Amino acid sequence: MDQTYKSAGVDIEAGEKTVDKIKGYAKSTFNKSVLADIGMFGAFYEPDFTGLEKPVLVSSVDGVGTKLKIAVDMEKYDTIGQDLVNHCVNDIAVCGAKPLFFLDYYATGKLNPDNAANVIKGFATACKENDCALVGGETAEMPGLYQENDFDVSGTIVGVVDKSKIIDGKRIQKGDLLIGFPSNGLHTNGYSLARKVLLEKFSVTDFVPELNNILGDELLKVHKSYLQLITALKNSVDVKGLSHITGGGIIGNTKRIIPKGFDLLIHWGTWDMPAIFKLIQHTANISNEEMHKVFNCGIGLIAVVSKEEKLNAFQVAHDIHEHPLLIGEVI
Repeated sequence: MDQTYKSAGVDIEAGEKTVDKIKGYAKSTFNKSVLADIGMFGAFYEPDFTGLEKPVLVSSVDGVGTKLKIAVDMEKYDTIGQDLVNHCVNDIAVCGAKPLFFLDYYATGKLNPDNAANVIKGFATACKENDCALVGGETAEMPGLYQENDFDVSGTIVGVVDKSKIIDGKRIQKGDLLIGFPSNGLHTNGYSLARKVLLEKFSVTDFVPELNNILGDELLKVHKSYLQLITALKNSVDVKGLSHITGGGIIGNTKRIIPKGFDLLIHWGTWDMPAIFKLIQHTANISNEEMHKVFNCGIGLIAVVSKEEKLNAFQVAHDIHEHPLLIGEVI
């Protein structure tokens, strides 16, 4: 038999079908700054830096880890893209940046155009919510590297901040307060441990009374975007530092913005840890120390402000229906 690319496991027609399906999603995120159409070799973006004295580009790249396995097990593909965009948006927003555009990478063992389109639909949904353009990406079919139904995603975001308004934590000092804002679950971190613990006892389709939810649906809750909150805070509050709580937990991430010579005092137990974290901890008898290191434990964002700014920060958050919590201080 003559060998072809298709006989080797790569279906060019499926790739073309996927591109046709996703074009509309990407175009729905375009704004006047996007110059190129989908299908060009590169994406063209003409930024408008009006009002910025010294614009600085801020970029970040990330994935969503083994949360992907839950999506495959649940055969639910339209939320993973939202997770990735929101994760990347948060990572540059805590630096003071406004997102401009996003690029994605989607790789799989066997390309299913419908599944791929649902993932990209998630990218587009979150890009529109964050006022960010999905300007391009790459779809790769790699039999032999991935199992047929497995896939991986990563994304790169580019944003801009005025140099004088970069939020970097350098002004943080002793006595400053840590104001925490709730997560809505695991977000995109700790899934390898969560899966190992929970899937030995439950199926993803099980209804779990402690969660009042199907396990898979609980684990697929979309990573929250804090862009609106961060924008409101930085416009009205003297925010000295912002921390996006991902892998490494509250301490590991917040220490990245604390100047040398200072430490963190976290008031553990002053907020109610969401049920999914309690279920993980109790199911496998995991220590508090390990939980704090692996998971966000219910806090997805931390703002560092002076004591004088506390009431102002709380009021700004309440005005947009966020729920601030005083969770610690700088020592």
